[in-house]
Amino acid sequence: MKIALLTTDNREPFRQYESEMPWFGTAPEALLQGFAQLPNLEVHVVSCAKYPMKSPAKLAENIFFHSLLVPKMGWLRTGYQGCIRATRRKLREIRPDVVHGQGTERDCSLSAVLSGFPNVLTIHGNMRAVARGNHALPFSFQWFTARLESFALPRAHGVVCITTYTLRAVEKLARETWGVPNAVNTSFFEVKCQPTNPPRILCVGNILRLKNQNALIHALDDLRASMKFELIFLGLADGNTPYSSEFFKMVETRPWCSYENFVNRESLQKQLAEATGVVHPSLEDNCPMVILEAMAAGVPVAASRIGGIPDLIRDGETGLLFDPMDYNAMAAAVRSLLTMDSSETTVRAREEALSRFHPTRVAEQHMEIYREVISSARNRELAEKGLN
Repeated sequence: MKIALLTTDNREPFRQYESEMPWFGTAPEALLQGFAQLPNLEVHVVSCAKYPMKSPAKLAENIFFHSLLVPKMGWLRTGYQGCIRATRRKLREIRPDVVHGQGTERDCSLSAVLSGFPNVLTIHGNMRAVARGNHALPFSFQWFTARLESFALPRAHGVVCITTYTLRAVEKLARETWGVPNAVNTSFFEVKCQPTNPPRILCVGNILRLKNQNALIHALDDLRASMKFELIFLGLADGNTPYSSEFFKMVETRPWCSYENFVNRESLQKQLAEATGVVHPSLEDNCPMVILEAMAAGVPVAASRIGGIPDLIRDGETGLLFDPMDYNAMAAAVRSLLTMDSSETTVRAREEALSRFHPTRVAEQHMEIYREVISSARNRELAEKGLN
């Protein structure tokens, strides 16, 4: 079987054009790790870039990489027309059995559904929900991506939904849906936890209103007066927005809070190894990778009871859930992270992560979807020829 995986090479949005190795979102990278273990599968990863970059021809024995050069005018300003056309030309060379578009945030979903090949999409962030939650202004990036998502979903042969939250959000638009969670890189299962003293609580996510970090700080002020701990924030921040400006002022006045910027997955593993727990207070989320990664690493998690998160955590069994609008509930959850005997919880969480989120398991589930899509495409072709 030959698959084309359309995903963003993060060297492009992060402008790391000098790097010679592509890097992708954490979920696609983990899925590729699983695909590398399936010898009967041939995978072609296709990504677009504005500038030429050195890249390897292969990412693994059965995984090929194609970086497509697309002029600046071929991107968002023109509805990704340049990316769509460049990808279509490359796919005609590859001739895959199935095209798999990763995410609806950028060009990948449009390139998949307009490829002319059987295709599926995976939604990582529900862009229509994000745009609504942020009250996105007309013609803003989020407003535009929400409309791209609405265009792409009904044109795909099917949508891979990583949580039931996404499934409910797309079921009226999608022809077919499948429920398959994200994969977690195997290196997170190898983390050896040695929590520090004083305890460290991690909050991982870009500094944004929907991620709710400022409310978390307010919620923990009283708790910090009675318990000693550190609250560490990891993620990108635009210091020019009112929300992030308020965040930095709050952190500066609280010695127990620190902001350590965005970290790569290797650095995150080191942070998890020293953490007492992870808190995720988001107001809108589908499948936060840090929750899956913490479960795999054996670090207790407390997270919002919103979106797709209840699909990932069984409250009181593999983690804790709370109302992100309730300061008392957030403080109580963090208190539990700091005081509870978490051994049974983390054992159950690790076991669940192994059975649901291990790359090989998730890759095998994708193979089943691809076979179904290929079979359906052949049946349609026969029906159109009057042979079925």
